[in-house]
Amino acid sequence: MLTRRPLDVVIVGAGMVGAACAYYTSRSGLSVAVVDRGPVAGGTTGTGEGNLLVSDKVPGPELELALLSASLWRQLSEELPKDIEYELKGGVVVAASENSLAALTATADAQRAAGVEAYHVTSDRLRDIEPHLAPNLSGGCHYPQDAQVQPALAAAELLSAATGAGALVRPGEEVTGILRDRKGAVRGVRTARGELHAPVVVNAAGTWGGDLAALAGVNLPVLPRRGFVLVTEPLPRLIRHKVYAAEYVADVSSGSAALQTSPVVEGTPAGPVLIGASRERVGFDRTLSVAVISRLAAGAAALFPALADVRVMRAYHGFRPYLPDHLPAIGPDPRVPGLFHACGHEGAGIGLAPATGLLIAEAIRGERPALGLGPFAPDRFDATCHVT
Repeated sequence: MLTRRPLDVVIVGAGMVGAACAYYTSRSGLSVAVVDRGPVAGGTTGTGEGNLLVSDKVPGPELELALLSASLWRQLSEELPKDIEYELKGGVVVAASENSLAALTATADAQRAAGVEAYHVTSDRLRDIEPHLAPNLSGGCHYPQDAQVQPALAAAELLSAATGAGALVRPGEEVTGILRDRKGAVRGVRTARGELHAPVVVNAAGTWGGDLAALAGVNLPVLPRRGFVLVTEPLPRLIRHKVYAAEYVADVSSGSAALQTSPVVEGTPAGPVLIGASRERVGFDRTLSVAVISRLAAGAAALFPALADVRVMRAYHGFRPYLPDHLPAIGPDPRVPGLFHACGHEGAGIGLAPATGLLIAEAIRGERPALGLGPFAPDRFDATCHVT
């Protein structure tokens, strides 16, 4: 149990993961400050689609994290005073070939054994679920637990609730140093405005998580992985679920730095359809790629022919915080007492944020965590990482 001080915890990062960490730590009775060099949800969170998925995760630690988060998101949608546009819309994964369908079926069977709701859909029944799907698909799988929130709104509401529990939120304040005592333990952070003293610092800095870790003298090989999203003109509710091609799961788990695209399509309550997904490691290159946008549009039209004549109103991109083994870093860093990490979730940070925040709060308080933290150990890359 921590000795009471002006601050118990400084959380670096005001995106979704940092907001969830603030929510659960402040509500557990700890005195918390959140600092971010930009605005609330100004990084990856603000460019995300708000997906809360179990369908794209194979059995293992990340799926366990996703299932815990799914239950926590349902609770949050009821507990938070304002609407965060939580929608339990479900997901539909489709296969264009018999080989793809066989792989999807095997994945779904394994997921079901791990606690996921997954229902096989034959080719002749796909359009009962999604009437505008292309007619030549081999089959698919329905995942009722997949959901969605409005990410920037949800992050803001989590931080607002944390503020109500006493947390201090300081956007536009860049952390320039990690303060440590003579024994090497954390004692706070230095920012452009001064110092914030606390015995715990949480690294929830997203794509800049590696840079923040370096300020404490440790290695955490977080890299940005760029992705584009297309936004169409407003339409009647053409697409009922989040719909994506079975190949998307392989793209998510790939370690390749090269461009990968697989169609991901979903409607929104406001009318526009969101189209993804692309992944490539190109640093923080913000160049608009016409080639990527063309591939995304063609992929979406192949799944939903009705989209072929729909106008794309805008395209935007963001950077997902990638770690080489596709698992986030969550928990205490044994190399620096008082340093905790909550970053590296890649494209799943919105969905995995509540479980991450809860685990961080439990670990800081010395309580038994809801899930084992071993697979997410921040120092696991020290002897193995050679990513450039």
